[in-house]
This record gives sequence, structure tokens and C-alpha cells, in this order.
Amino acid sequence: MTGLRLGPLLRYVDQDTATVWVETSGPSRAEVHCEGTTAGGSARTWQVAGHHYALITVVGLEPGTETPYRVTLDGEQVWPLPDSSFPTSVIRTLPPPEAAPEETAPLRMAFGSCRWAARPAGSRHDPMGPDALDALAHQMLSGGPRPDVLLLLGDQVYADETSERVRAKLARDRDLAEPPWGQVADYEEYTELYYESWLDPEVRWLLSTVPSCMIFDDHDVIDDWNTSEAWQREIRATDWWRERILGGLTSYWVYQHLGNLSPAELAEDPVLAAVRQADDGAPPLRAFAERADQDPTAARWSYRRDFGRVRLVMIDTRAGRVLPEDERRMLDDEELDWLHEQVLDGGPGAVDHLVLGTSLPWLLPPAVHGLESWNNALCSGARGPRWARFGEKLRQRADLEHWAAFPRSFRALTELIERVATDQEAPASVSVLSGDVHHAYVTEPELDGLKVSGGGRRSRVVQLTCSPIHNDIPAVLRSGFRFGWSRAGRRLGQALERHARTEKPPFRWRRTGGPWFGNMLMTLTLHGRDASYALHQARPATSAPDGTPRSGLERVFTGRLDQADSTTGGAG
Repeated sequence: MTGLRLGPLLRYVDQDTATVWVETSGPSRAEVHCEGTTAGGSARTWQVAGHHYALITVVGLEPGTETPYRVTLDGEQVWPLPDSSFPTSVIRTLPPPEAAPEETAPLRMAFGSCRWAARPAGSRHDPMGPDALDALAHQMLSGGPRPDVLLLLGDQVYADETSERVRAKLARDRDLAEPPWGQVADYEEYTELYYESWLDPEVRWLLSTVPSCMIFDDHDVIDDWNTSEAWQREIRATDWWRERILGGLTSYWVYQHLGNLSPAELAEDPVLAAVRQADDGAPPLRAFAERADQDPTAARWSYRRDFGRVRLVMIDTRAGRVLPEDERRMLDDEELDWLHEQVLDGGPGAVDHLVLGTSLPWLLPPAVHGLESWNNALCSGARGPRWARFGEKLRQRADLEHWAAFPRSFRALTELIERVATDQEAPASVSVLSGDVHHAYVTEPELDGLKVSGGGRRSRVVQLTCSPIHNDIPAVLRSGFRFGWSRAGRRLGQALERHARTEKPPFRWRRTGGPWFGNMLMTLTLHGRDASYALHQARPATSAPDGTPRSGLERVFTGRLDQADSTTGGAG
């Protein structure tokens, strides 16, 4: 009998359809059955490198309902698992588009990034504490609130920092004294990371009942992925990188990317069609990954999701970079045009809230922003070749490759946000969600356009940064980030920018919360034109009445995103 190897993961959900992803132990017909309704769906599995998968489109759901479901393979039930102690997984659909805000529940988006499933072998970090995803699952199991969607903003797996269990598996197949050592080498080894991460019982149940949207960051492939042209040239010269990048992109496509897409987008995806038609989809998928790595315009990893009058645009900040120093950009021209189209689609007044997801923060602590802007100018030759060589070494050693290190793209994103936020029919809020930096903070830009007097509306613009879900940060970096927000840190950033003769940032931003450290999730709650956010930190496990250890989430900060005043752009 074919069994369920991984999943189910509930991915895309709208008013009447959903997608459910599974990995199976062999070829089969996978079906989703919705209890008490005629809704459901089925799909034949397809194969990649000996692994079997299905992405099942569930149709016939009713808007604004919560429907329990089960999964069968060739007619045999595989989910819920036998003797499972977890509640039945459900699909909660969006309300009908014509529903008034007072007739609907708030939309709750939980988000974060950077999750080690297990502590890496040889790690010298302090103990990490409880996993925030486990804590969220326990909160829901105890009757606490559940998010409507989970946004995972990068580093869902760590290809370059593997655990003792994964290394032991790798060592059975190859010599870890040879490159890439204890890191994963290819597609097959990537699958071990997903098993380790998503077979955790609480996380597995959580992902089966809360829809998820994902985007990669560097550790999904390798630390500092696409930091610079010099970095890319050096790593492409190694004899192990080609298999690593092909394994990284193909596994991301299978395990994460496909579930981000709507059923209509899946139906038009030529790569998915080729994979489904092949006896083994690995060759066409590897060819696609090869093109995507060599030519960033050959693939689009960014995507858009609409939740009624809330629009989410998830931005790829890794694979589509333009790296030559004289052209350096986070997004190429085609990707930037696409971003404009998605954000502005429908014209003024089309949405009540715009949410931009980016694994890397747009707004950093001022000292760090100044450092990255200074470093980028040095690398481009602003102070001569000797400084350029020093700058490149520093860039790679210190991970100086956020939006601030791509000034043209930083300005372009800022201009787009300001354009939306100052429109006569602006959304109530523009939220930039990010992770990566292993701490959380809230910051707001002081954009000139938000201070212009006159009629019309102005959006409340905020960046919400939340990381890690389950990781740590050395004490020295905690001190460094605190310093980065200080008055002295701001002056240091300005001094560095003067040294490199870079342009001053066109606006200032102020920290309105944080920094906080530890394992955490943040939730953005949107209802009508109201918006609020809350940061929750995972607390140590306690014993449930039956003696079972349970962790939970503790609220440490909340804030509101009331619409900015039309004449002052006030903070609300």
C-alpha cells in the first residue's frame, strides 16, 4: 500500500477552492474528501528523482466556511493518521467578496522567518528555546486563536547548517571530509531537510490546517546566496556548486513554490505540465532550474495573493538580483515592472490594505543602513581599488546585502510605496513584512508625501520585522543591533555615508517597537480599514493536565495601524 510520506500541507485557499500538497511513498491517486459536503478533489502523483508528489485542487467549497477534510491514497485513508490525538484538519475559506466588514471576521496573518528544525551539528550558539511554530500549534490546540494564513519569509530549511541526524544520513552516502562537507549536496539530500522540518508532529498538524505562503532566503540554498558578482563567480568555479544550486531550486519548486500558486496559475505552468507528463520529472525540472540560475528572467518566484480587499505581494529578493557593480539591483527591470503591475492593479481604491512580503528588511537600523550603503559605494570603486577589495571582503564576511546595499532598488521600492500611500484613494495601511535579522522590531518611515496637506487619504506605512521562529543570535550581535538604533549609531551611519560620498537617504525612519530577541511570531490583523499587529514570543514548555509538555506564545507587544491623518501623516 502506498503511504503518506510528508504532508498534507494546506497551501492556497480562497472563497471556494484550495490546494493540498502531499508527498507519497509511491505512485497513487491522492484524494481530498470534505466532510458533510460534495467538495473535494483528486490528482495522480508525479515523480521527481524517485519521490512522488501530488498537489490536489479542492473545489466546491462554500465561502466563509470551515470544512474538515481527510486524505486518501488509492482509496485508503492516510490522513488523519491512525490514533491521532490532533483535531481533524480543516479548510477555512475566505468570506464572499460582497460581504460587508461587519459581517466578516478579521483576517489574521502570522509571519516570521528563520527556523532550524534541530540545532545544527557543532553549533556554538546558546540553547534556542521553544520553537514558535510548535508554540502556535499548542496555542491552537488549547483553544487559542488561529491565524488565517501563515507567511514564512525565508530560511524554512538550512542547507548549510545541518543537524547531527541529517549529517549521519549524509555520511552513509558520501565522505563529509569532501565538499560540500556536512552541507546538503543535491536534491535527494534536500528532501532530508524537509522531512526533518515538517514531520515534527505539531508542525505537521499546523501546516495541514493553516494555509501557508512561502518565499526563500539565503539559507534555503546557502548563506549569502547572490551577495555579489564576485561571490557568484567564486562559488560557480567550485566543482560542487552546480548540483547544490540545482538541488536547491528544484526542491524549492516542489516543496515550497508550487503551493504559493493559485489553481489557475498551476493550470498554466509549463514546467508543472512537463513534470506531470514525464515518467520522471527530474530532467525537465533540472533544465528549468539551470535556466533560472543562469538567467533570472527565466523564472519568477515572486507572487501575489488577494484576500478579499487585502493584497499580499511576496517579493523574491534572492534569485533575481542583478550583480555587476555598475548595474547592481535587488530586482531587475522586468521584475520591478511586474511588482508595479501587481501593487497598482485595479487602480486607486482597489484594496484596503497592501502587504509586501520580503525576506530582507527594507528599513534597517540607521547604523546598519549607513554601513551597507557605505560598503556598496566602496565596492563600486568610490574610494579606489584598494578600498573596493576591502569592501568586497567585508561585504561577504558581514552579510552586507540587504535593500540598503542595492541603492537603486531601495529608492525604487520607496517610490512605489510612497506612490501607493499618498494616492487620493490610498489603502488604510501599507505594511512591509520581513525577517532574516534574527530579532524583531517595528519602524515607520517619515516620507514627505505622507505629510503633504490637502484632501484625500494617506496610508499608515510600517515595516514589521519578525525573526527568528526557531534560531538564535550571538550576544555581540544583539548589542550591535541595539546600538544601530541609538543616536550614536545614526551618527556613525551618516559618517560612513559621508566617507563614501553616497547620497543621504531621502527620508528618515523611526523605531516604534523593539528590538526584541528570542523565538517569536508576529500577527498582522486586518478588518475593514482597521489594522493592528501583535508580537508573540515562544515561552518554555509547561505540563498540560495529562502531563504532556506544551509550549505556548506570550504576547509582548501590540500596536495599531490607524490610517494616517490626511494633513500630518501622523502615527495614530
